[in-house]
Formats: sequence, structure tokens, C-alpha cells
Amino acid sequence: MTLRWRKSTASNPSGNCVELAAMADGGVAMRNSRDPSGPVLVYTRAEIAAFLDGARRGEFDDLAR
Repeated sequence: MTLRWRKSTASNPSGNCVELAAMADGGVAMRNSRDPSGPVLVYTRAEIAAFLDGARRGEFDDLAR
């Protein structure tokens, strides 16, 4: 299966970011952009939605400090 990976436009130039790809079965794949042949984590759409909702509400802000 060929995935179309994408990353945030807010990613920094050194490549420290994650990439995501929609999967044909409805899942969402995630990988480290600096290791494209490395492991891939797969989440359901509901799991990604819950994470994004928490990120929007600031639940993970303490991890970025």
C-alpha cells in the first residue's frame, strides 16, 4: 500500500516532526519524518480526533516546554 504522507506547515527546517497519512481502511498512519523507513503507528480516526481535540484545548502544552 502506498501512503501519501504529509506534515504540518509549521514543521521546523531541521525536520523534527511527524508525518501523517490517511489509510484506505480509515486508519491514520503516523511516522517520524527523520526515519521514513522506520516504524509506523496506526490510529483510528476517533483516536486522532481525540488527540487533536486535546491538543487544541492545551492538554499537552506542558510537554512543549
